[in-house]
Amino acid sequence: MTIDSAADEHVVHEAFGPPLSPIEGAASIAMGVVGLLAGGLLAVLLGALSEEHRLSAGGIGLSAMAEALCMAATTGAASALLKPRNLRWIGAGSALALMLANLLAIRVQTDGAVIGIRALTGVPEGLLLWITISMIARTQTPERWAAVLFTALTASQLAASTAFAAIVIPRFGANGALELLAGVGLLGAIIAPRLPPRLADFPKADGQSGAPPPRGLIALLATLFYVAAAAAVGIYLVPLAREAGLPAGVARTATAFSLGGQVLAGALATAIAGRVGWLTVFIAAASAYLTVFVIFGLSAPAWLFIAANTVAGMSGILVGAFLVPMTIEADPSRRAAVQSGAVQLLGAAIGPLIASRMVGEHDVRAALYLGASLLIVGTGILIGLHMTRRAVTPPQAAAT
Repeated sequence: MTIDSAADEHVVHEAFGPPLSPIEGAASIAMGVVGLLAGGLLAVLLGALSEEHRLSAGGIGLSAMAEALCMAATTGAASALLKPRNLRWIGAGSALALMLANLLAIRVQTDGAVIGIRALTGVPEGLLLWITISMIARTQTPERWAAVLFTALTASQLAASTAFAAIVIPRFGANGALELLAGVGLLGAIIAPRLPPRLADFPKADGQSGAPPPRGLIALLATLFYVAAAAAVGIYLVPLAREAGLPAGVARTATAFSLGGQVLAGALATAIAGRVGWLTVFIAAASAYLTVFVIFGLSAPAWLFIAANTVAGMSGILVGAFLVPMTIEADPSRRAAVQSGAVQLLGAAIGPLIASRMVGEHDVRAALYLGASLLIVGTGILIGLHMTRRAVTPPQAAAT
């Protein structure tokens, strides 16, 4: 058997290091799903805590921001400081810590305690995401594996949110939701021994630091703008529906349709990976987002509002799947790519934070202007990066 035919027996082909088995690849993706699952359920979970008078309205936003920032900081620090060694132990320990944090949250009754626990929860979540991003950044088709992650994550969040709304919270309250999330952490610990024990180091030239080069940092800045734009608008979905004269139920329906659309978008991203350039995807997604923002700013009928939010959700998944290959083109060393997850989490926290300073109590349309501005600037940065790469590549190719 030749080396090439042996490698073809593996599903995940690494650009750096040996290929991974299907089980190792699936376990790596599962760590990211376990780490990110709560992010799509926080609105429901924190809302339930608020209804039980265990968290104030202001505490909802602070809790979500604290968890996202701690998760981003942990993922970023791990990417910069840790070598991908002992992944099975790190995965199991992080998953068990996540389980314990959610169990501890069952006893909390005040804003400070809830905010503190959610901040602590972000640490093991960040480590689990680091494992997944480390694997994705080393593959030959990172956009495909990012799409697999987003598809699995969205499908899991859709199932969990349905269970939360239909069974768990009505019968068992917020503590039931926390127990379910603790069970997900335990499941992650069970899966962790299937992880690869280690991943290969990125090659590094003599004298080269571990920080991303300038072009990699610029690509991460564009990532921050894109994610912050979507988050700044998405967090105000219910007020935007209300200002359009639509009942709150329309926003809930729009969210459900969006999750369904995201599953389809994840499958689409998996299918087009390696066939469609990332810049084409980003320009199409930016055009779709800007159209959605216009619709959100008008008194659109319910069906159009729901359709627009579905398109926004699908665009977000497509962009998310191609963020890593975009950073790899800007920084072939892939040092920026492993920081992409942390920057995305940071954008998800910064977007709503800036928007909260701009919106009024009865008019949140300023979030739409903020989102459009961030999106246009981010797209301009990406076009500039891609054009300069085109300008540099031919002489290098000729030299080789």
